[in-house]
Amino acid sequence: MSIIDKLRKSRQSRVEVNGVALILRRPTDLEWFEMRGSVGARRLLAFVDGWDGVTEGHIIIGGDPHPLPFDRDLCVAWLEDSPALMGAAVNGVIEAYQSHQKRRADDSQN
Repeated sequence: MSIIDKLRKSRQSRVEVNGVALILRRPTDLEWFEMRGSVGARRLLAFVDGWDGVTEGHIIIGGDPHPLPFDRDLCVAWLEDSPALMGAAVNGVIEAYQSHQKRRADDSQN
């Protein structure tokens, strides 16, 4: 794994809700800076990078129980209509960024 891949992987976290896991990516400082004043839920959904355990049945009532490969457009469309999952994703992205800022502040004091 290259160093850039390790860096990108280090920005990821998971949030589990209702039996599925969403893979989130922490925004970089530049991305966060660019969102100043307009950090809405829709923009934060772009930081969902994957999922585990999601089936068609999670997305469509009566859907098949087979696992689905991650699809960003499908994920956003699904989360837009799933308040619990959307809230968990949005809060997870915000918390990941805030935690990163706190770790950086703590490191600078040592």
